[in-house]
Amino acid sequence: MRAQKHISRNRESSSRESHRWIRELASPYLKGYSPSFISQDGLEGYSFVADAVAPRQSSVQHVSGGAKSHPEVGFFVGHLQENSGKYSFLRPEPPECLIFASVSPTRSDLHRELVREPGSLFRKTFEYIRWLTHRPPRFVFHEKEEAAMARHTSMKDWPAAKREHLSRNFFIETLCWLVRSGLVRKLREEAAEFSERS
Repeated sequence: MRAQKHISRNRESSSRESHRWIRELASPYLKGYSPSFISQDGLEGYSFVADAVAPRQSSVQHVSGGAKSHPEVGFFVGHLQENSGKYSFLRPEPPECLIFASVSPTRSDLHRELVREPGSLFRKTFEYIRWLTHRPPRFVFHEKEEAAMARHTSMKDWPAAKREHLSRNFFIETLCWLVRSGLVRKLREEAAEFSERS
């Protein structure tokens, strides 16, 4: 049992090291968001969560199962290694490069305000960013998901020796569009305003 935990920790440490370049590449684009390594649900990469949205007692919400959760907003930058049930709505062809903007939990008032409502930040941004990106892979919008707006592409036909280089190009291009669209700044600001009102 102890040996299995040691092997699992070594794998996570190795995976974290092999993905460290993602944090270094994405951090300048995602200022005001704190990175943390993720290796779950088929994802391997970094989650960037807005610093401005601090959990407060008044903003704690009940979600299914009676668990408490506070709203979080941010981005994921990394890879989807398997067709996990949680991300099957993307219809991925793993392994994939994946960036998504997220609001969680999906049943929160924050998700309703920023994602689901007509004229919401995510809807307006999606319309604009789809206009910006004329070639595949295009951004996709999923109003009922935490990963509400995503851009992803399969790496399965990429030569193994070029995967990191091509991933970097994909991430830089996508992050530039997210910054240009204003979503990086506005998501943090609108979530902070929501937190103040709650």
